[in-house]
Amino acid sequence: MKRKETTMMMKRLLAGILAGATVLGLAACGSTAKQPETQPETLAAAVNTTPASGTTTQIEAQAPKYVFLFIGDGMSYPQFQAAADYLGAVDDADYMQALPSVKDRQGAKLDGPKALNFMDFDVAGSAVTFDSCSFAPDSASTATSIATGYKTYSGMINTDETGTKTYETIAEKLHQQKGWKVGVISSVNLNHATPAAFYAHQASRNNYYEIGVEMVESGFAYFAGGALKKPTGNDKDKTSLYDLAKDAGYKVTTTQADAAKITAQDEKVILIDEHLADSDAMDYELDRQEGEWALADYVKKGIEVLDNDKGFFMMCEGGKIDWACHANDAGSTVSDTLALADAVQVAVDFAKEHPQETLILVTGDHETGGLTIGFAGTDYDTYLTNLTSQKISYAQFDEQYVAKYKENKTPFEEAMKDVEKLFGLKMTGEAGDKLVLTDYEVQRLKDAYALAMSDFDSGKYTQEQYVLYGTYNPFSVTVTHILNNKSGIDFTGYSHTGLPVAVFADGVGAEHFGGYYDNTQIYTKLADMLQVQ
Repeated sequence: MKRKETTMMMKRLLAGILAGATVLGLAACGSTAKQPETQPETLAAAVNTTPASGTTTQIEAQAPKYVFLFIGDGMSYPQFQAAADYLGAVDDADYMQALPSVKDRQGAKLDGPKALNFMDFDVAGSAVTFDSCSFAPDSASTATSIATGYKTYSGMINTDETGTKTYETIAEKLHQQKGWKVGVISSVNLNHATPAAFYAHQASRNNYYEIGVEMVESGFAYFAGGALKKPTGNDKDKTSLYDLAKDAGYKVTTTQADAAKITAQDEKVILIDEHLADSDAMDYELDRQEGEWALADYVKKGIEVLDNDKGFFMMCEGGKIDWACHANDAGSTVSDTLALADAVQVAVDFAKEHPQETLILVTGDHETGGLTIGFAGTDYDTYLTNLTSQKISYAQFDEQYVAKYKENKTPFEEAMKDVEKLFGLKMTGEAGDKLVLTDYEVQRLKDAYALAMSDFDSGKYTQEQYVLYGTYNPFSVTVTHILNNKSGIDFTGYSHTGLPVAVFADGVGAEHFGGYYDNTQIYTKLADMLQVQ
């Protein structure tokens, strides 16, 4: 067969596959019928139904006894690559001298990124993230895909599109069928979408109280991280979820001192972080103080609590990666991605002691913000070391500084002194200082500050205002936008995107997670390997 004919046949075949995938997606968005039992395989077929091991979806391999699943909410390739590039830039004395714009590099060479621990895992794959109604899905539906192997609408947790049929999760199956202990950790609220996807079944991710009730009823041994959202219901008239948990035999702690005393002998525990921040989540890593528990500390405690002879499954979410990306805060994005890597390291160290029994997976549910490494204003250059100038998150800046500016009617020039101290951006400075503001940038900040000091309503923004500020404080988000851009980083929006996510795997059975496949296959591969129905 001639090359041209072969090429045409391949194009027609690809077009047919894509068309089939489109029909499936459109049908799901408009369907009110219950999904078939074969959905995980059927919907994934448009991408890849063949696992790395062969021609069948059934995996025959030694099954791990301990499974760690780390989910960086909003974390795709740009997030962990930006963190790796940042580390490489900070550790490279020649970084600024080796930039493309430098005419005389004097032999300087760029060392390159410093890979995060999970980037060095033995196996790396990619997972497609679309859900039943969007190529840019939310955390509820994507976590559902990972936890159950089924697609659903954005905003729904472990139910079909009608909200009438529920799906059992990998965590529930391991707990019920194999007697494994289960732990769920998150840097955001424990009844938020991603953690909820491993124990709850709700037509809406906003059913926080009902999700919390299911959390208590799950019988899982270990929950840790942010506080429960709306613990007494929307109208604050229901029995506290914490009281329900205590009645169900859970030991609930709200201080680090009490959390430190928890052992496996306590059987069922809920550890609420002592230093709650925005929306009762854990602090951003940038804001975390010396001695304050990080995500890694809750993983360490989780291993202690989950210790048993049968095995355990632990899901740990770095939820504030997503929140930082929504707000276009690159500094906080990088810091919380590194905090997730620190948590992964705890599992890596555990695996060294149990090399024949442990599987570690690291992935994302979707990408957030359209983060990219590169900016029009810096051409081929990046100045990632500029991010070291950021000392706090946008959220803490909002709460501790911007709110007071409005209350005290602080002049713009006075506010900019704090901006220089906390973000490094300067009104004046020496020639060549990459953090000195241009006239254009100063005007952007003045316009944003004036709006922030008014009684603005983001719901009534013009199109231009929304593009500039999203739903965030105009001044804060403009500060981070300018620092991002001066560093050579940019965001395309304030929502999720359709980028695939990486799947890193190490340990027993890791070889099955290579390749390019649908996110439902993460569940399928785990379920086959662990022999649950």
